[in-house]
Amino acid sequence: MINILDKIIANKRLEVERHKKETSINELEKRLSTITTPASFKEAIKNSRTGIIAEFKRRSPSRDWIFKDAKIEDVIPLYSQNGASAISVLTDMDFFGGELADLELAGSFTKTPLLRKDFVVDEYQLYQAKISGASAILLIASALTIDETKQLAKKAKELNLDVLLEIHNKQELHHINDKVDVVGVNNRNLGTFVTDIQISFDLANKIPDDFIKISESGISQPQTVIDLQQAGYKGFLMGENFMKTSNPGKALEDFINQLA
Repeated sequence: MINILDKIIANKRLEVERHKKETSINELEKRLSTITTPASFKEAIKNSRTGIIAEFKRRSPSRDWIFKDAKIEDVIPLYSQNGASAISVLTDMDFFGGELADLELAGSFTKTPLLRKDFVVDEYQLYQAKISGASAILLIASALTIDETKQLAKKAKELNLDVLLEIHNKQELHHINDKVDVVGVNNRNLGTFVTDIQISFDLANKIPDDFIKISESGISQPQTVIDLQQAGYKGFLMGENFMKTSNPGKALEDFINQLA
């Protein structure tokens, strides 16, 4: 069986090298002085009643196109207006149909904290995230060594970016370090894309309580959020459940109303 994550990461490394040839990291550094610091992703989740992180995602390797023609300007404002505590924006083109320009455009439509959702393998991507308006970046334990996780998290904090560390099993708990702000449990195995909500329940008590915990992927029922809240989770990253509808913003509103 082909490991989908390995394929994505190999492609991502080639993509980053292409970007470096187009725009050097020194050029990105020069642009940092023009960037204002957005609201904190971590604090938004911590202080939210629902903790819903609404995701903008056009495509998935497991489903192909979800909402091929989705536009940032149609979805992001309604996500903000209808109760998202934070917004995740996919910036991978080849597998998810997104791009960095989506993140930058999203920032022009909302003050809600934005997460750059991508497969980070190089510090260069952290600079890209910062100058594109991200509040936080994602580090995926299964795609990185423990040392790489530490180095990237440290650099992210230097750039005043919050760090969401994603894990999927107890072995990846060792990737947690003091530069991490939020620990997310991905219920989807990124190698096979099989999803199981039980993963979040199994890992809930194994994540130190001084980290904000979020559950990611496969959440479609309000009762699941309620059960996960009781297990200690503060945030819930949801994309497909909203993006598979004709009006993701309205779908978010309806979901949150069921949590009241």
